[in-house]
Amino acid sequence: MRILLIGGTGLISAAIARKLIEHQDEVVLFNRGTAEAPGLESARRITGDRYDRATFIDTVRGAGPFDCVVDMICYEPKDAESLIAAVKGRTPHLIFCSTVDVYAKPAGRYPVTEDEPRKPVNAYGRGKAQSEDVVMAAAGSSLKVTVIRPAHTYGPGGRHRGNFVHAFGSSTTFLDRLRRGKPVIVPGDGGALRGSCHLDDVSGAFFAATQRMPETLRVCHVTSDEWMTWNRYHQVLAESLCGPEPVLVPIPTSLLARIAPTRAIRCPENYQFNGIYDNAAARRELGFRCTVPFARGSRETLAWVERTGGFENSDDDPFYDEVIAAWREMGNRLEADLRPLER
Repeated sequence: MRILLIGGTGLISAAIARKLIEHQDEVVLFNRGTAEAPGLESARRITGDRYDRATFIDTVRGAGPFDCVVDMICYEPKDAESLIAAVKGRTPHLIFCSTVDVYAKPAGRYPVTEDEPRKPVNAYGRGKAQSEDVVMAAAGSSLKVTVIRPAHTYGPGGRHRGNFVHAFGSSTTFLDRLRRGKPVIVPGDGGALRGSCHLDDVSGAFFAATQRMPETLRVCHVTSDEWMTWNRYHQVLAESLCGPEPVLVPIPTSLLARIAPTRAIRCPENYQFNGIYDNAAARRELGFRCTVPFARGSRETLAWVERTGGFENSDDDPFYDEVIAAWREMGNRLEADLRPLER
């Protein structure tokens, strides 16, 4: 098969490209050419700006036809419109990478299925939902469409070095804290359920989608079946780092967002809620399975982080300790003020 992959250097997209190459498919990568990923030497490269839409359309049309096109970096409806203009008549199958952020938070039911109403709470989710509308409307007899909605994906690679998320974003400083026994902040009370799916499983689903064309439109979650609380997530990571039992500091997500509106932006709009998604459609349509348990996957990924440059030094992030100190001081003050009034 001849497959165009728009992207190809990100955590998931590079892994998809490697699987396609291993399968001996002809892989063409369209990206800006500003980053490299290992194992893609045999792929043909087209250098261009995805957001220079007129040139993008002409370039992709000129490079086709393709047996399948996979777009990993479409975030806005205008991008989706240019995508359809570029690939219609040049491929029979389009795969669009979306996100579970298209859903409302909290969801109306759990686990969330693909027919749950899409009511995104942030700009990223809104852009993806609107882009879904464009590509779904294009599905028909001449263009089959697959929409895949991942949640949190982790694994070796990517600009966030393993892509382990936490209350303050995706830097590796919190991993350094865990292995050194320093206290770590967990969103809310740490009890919200979530899942982390290994890169091998997520990229495997995208690969399977390239080999299995739907009848018209196919929409699937590709997420973890191993649900755990934020508290357990941090405990498993500490165990994988051979660190001590973690000291967890739960802080309300609304407060984190007020004191760190940039770093903690995901807390009020995502991390305070359960993230449990039904993978039945992906199992049925793509043969998807979660094969890598988080304990093993995190251990192997953290070993990769250590081998390839290590963790950011948490001592260089004094704000983290300042937040914990202020939170504890406030708690002590409330206790001192209010305990005498207890009835």
